[in-house]
Parts: sequence; C-alpha cells; structure tokens
Amino acid sequence: MLKRKIWKKLIEWKEREHHPLIIKGLRQTGKTYIAKRFGQEYYESTVYIDLRADKTVHDVFDGDFDVDRMVMMLSAVKPSVRFVPGKTLIIFDEIQDCPNARSSLKYWDTDGRYDVIATGSFLGVKGFREPYIRGIPVGYEQQLIMYPLTFGEFLENTGMDEGVTEYVRDSLKNDTAVEKTIHESLRALYYQYLVVGGMPEAVKVFFENHDLNEVRRIQRRILASIRDDFGRYRDIHGNDKVNEVLKLRAEACLDSMPAQLSKEYKKFKYSLVNVKGHSPEKADGLQYLVDVGLVVRAFNTTEISYPLDGVRISSEFKAFFIDTGLLVSQMGNEVPGKILSGDISSYKGAIAENMVASAFAKNGRTLYYFHAPSGSPELDFLFEQEGEVVIAECKSSNNRATSMKFVLSHPKKYGKHPAVKYADTNVGSGEGFRTYPLYALGFLEEPEPATIVPVVDVSKLKVPE
Repeated sequence: MLKRKIWKKLIEWKEREHHPLIIKGLRQTGKTYIAKRFGQEYYESTVYIDLRADKTVHDVFDGDFDVDRMVMMLSAVKPSVRFVPGKTLIIFDEIQDCPNARSSLKYWDTDGRYDVIATGSFLGVKGFREPYIRGIPVGYEQQLIMYPLTFGEFLENTGMDEGVTEYVRDSLKNDTAVEKTIHESLRALYYQYLVVGGMPEAVKVFFENHDLNEVRRIQRRILASIRDDFGRYRDIHGNDKVNEVLKLRAEACLDSMPAQLSKEYKKFKYSLVNVKGHSPEKADGLQYLVDVGLVVRAFNTTEISYPLDGVRISSEFKAFFIDTGLLVSQMGNEVPGKILSGDISSYKGAIAENMVASAFAKNGRTLYYFHAPSGSPELDFLFEQEGEVVIAECKSSNNRATSMKFVLSHPKKYGKHPAVKYADTNVGSGEGFRTYPLYALGFLEEPEPATIVPVVDVSKLKVPE
C-alpha cells in the first residue's frame, strides 16, 4: 500500500464529530482503494456499493430516505454485507452516477448509526447529469480532494529514514544548506519524480522494477482512459451518454497543452486549439479539463497586491497538468533521459513551471502570476500567505531571477513582498529573496486555516451614566 497523506485526514475525520465524507478528484488517483483500505483497518464491517457498475442499487434511493428502509433494501441486494451500528463504514463509489444517493447523505448523517464515505470523479463537472431533483445535502457532508502523489509522498514511499526527512525539513525552515550527500540524493529522486509523476499505478510499478518504459506505458494508458470519459454524462433516465462536441473540444484543448507550455509566454491561447469553434466555445473544453481535475489554471493579475483574487484577470491565464509526469509522457522519448540527467529546460521551461504549479495546487494554493502589459516584468507565480503576497520564481537551473530582482528593487511601484526562488541549487539567499532547491517543493506546508477570533469580554460593560 502506498503511503498517502490523506490517510491522516481520514483518521482525523473518524475521530472527530463528523458528517458523511466525499472524496473527489481526478480518476485513478486511488480514491476507491484508500476508502476500502480505511474501512478494512478501522471498522468491523465495510459495505461497498459501486454505483456505476451496479445500476440495480439505484432503486434503493428512489423511495423515501428512511435509513432502516435503505439498510433493508441494501441488505437484500447485497446479502453478504453486515450493518453493525457504530462499527460500519458504507462506501458509495462513483456517487455522481446516482444523484439520489448523494441526496440521501443528509439522512445517513442525521441518523448517525453508520459512517459514510462517498467517492466521485465527476462531481465538479457542469452538465454531467440532470440537476439534483431532491437536492444536495448542504451542511450534511464534508469533502476532501485526492490528488496524485506529491513529491513528499513519493519520498515517504522510498523508505527514506524519517530522521533524514526531518533534517531536511529543519534545514529548509532555518534556511541552512542541506548536507551535500543528502542534497544530491534528494535532487536525483526529484528528477525521477518529475518523470514518474504521482499517479499511484505508475509510482507503484516504478518502485517495483524502476522500468521507465513501463511507467510511460501506464501514464499513456491512464490518459487514454481519462480521455475515454470526456463528454460523458447521465440523461434524465440515468443512461450513459456522450456529448461528442464537448468531447472533441476537451481532447483538442488537452492535445494543445505541450504547445501552450512551450511558448516563451505561456498564456493559454485558444488559437492553438485545433478544433472548429470560436474561443468561448473552445473554452468549454478547457473548463471540462479543469472540472475533471486534470488541469489547473494560474491567472494573471493587474498588479501585485492583496487579495490577489481582487486583481485577477479572468480572461488571461496559463494552464498546467495537475501531474507533471503526465505532461512528460506527452513529450518526446528523449525528454525523460534529459530530465534524469538534470536538464529540465526542455520546452522552454514548461517542465519547471508545471512542477511548481502542480506542487502549489496539490498544497491547496490558488495559482496566480504577474505579466505586465509590456511583457516585462513577468513573475512566474504569486500566492498569498499570512495576509501578504509572496513572489515565487522557478528556474530550470540556477539562472538569475531578473524580473523578481527588478520588482523587489522598485517597492514604490510594486510594493514590498517576500520572495522565493526554486532552482537547481542548495538553500541560499539573494537580493531580498531566499533560494531553495527544487525538491523543497515536496516539503511545502499546507496553508494554515484562519485563526480563531479571540473572545471579547463584555461582562464588565456598563451603560454610561
């Protein structure tokens, strides 16, 4: 079993007062596997319902949502399952295929005798199904997104000693150089990760035999499988249908990605999408890629100021693969060898920018960048941290961060901002910024939730005389 950081979140979910949990995300990231394994380890009984494969189960949710009635009918359909109050996990797999099952979560929640985890790959896709006639249980469900493995998860599965991991984390936190042997080892592992990516099947095979040709075949098969689902939706009768026009647009947008990222300025251009239609129509295809979790976008901003969403340019953005390994699998056969040798400059920095975008997105950060109307300065990424905007540059080697230095040297025009550079080097510093090795992206900490507002003591307040 691959170690995944979502495992800790599942344990936290179980130990706290909780609602039914929905695990969503791109297909083949391990949602079903992790839910089943969690049920085996933490519950006396696990009831697994595949709502895509077994259409007969859908009838269970056509009547009222009385829990005793649903348990009785599920027991009739699945004679081998056991419902033990307080000790049973019910897994609804591919819950988007049965809207009424999603609607029933409210009633499983209020009843409280059974824990429920649902998985879904198309929950964010607009037009996937008819509207929920019986409603989505707002306030009665929790959600987690499951991404491909991060580099941190990849490292954990190499069997690296936890003491080494903690040493590196402390070095990055304290801005001290990482010891040379450890640095070179992590550097080599990071380049392997860029080629292998984080799709669980590809990672598992790589650790078993280190055959990159087999990894590449798996990556392409995964992409082909994901493409097969493009445009799929459920009609009002629950039948599988395909929106052929949307499918063509999504495929064309996906096919254009290597070309989009090989440009000097990587703004997504619909003119490079080889399919009939105007830009707004082609935009449906790109939105579909975003909705299924295959692609993430970074938006340009009019200025470098907090909050970034207030200065976002919605019509100007870059698009990146959520998994850099999938991007590399779409490039030439010579690219993996170059990456493993330490050269990630292929496609004009496409790999370097994609790896940072992927790491930030998996870490829960919204992606932004700054590209002045004149073309200069151009900052690779901006993100928010503790109420201020942080500038982040990524370099395929240890090149000069010219634009970042220019912005930092003109605080009256651009404001004062903390800044970091990720490059093929050790921990260091520059003129107003810190430099970190590329593998530091695997040690990113998730943004802290909003702090609790302190209690205001009003017990001694009195009306003035």
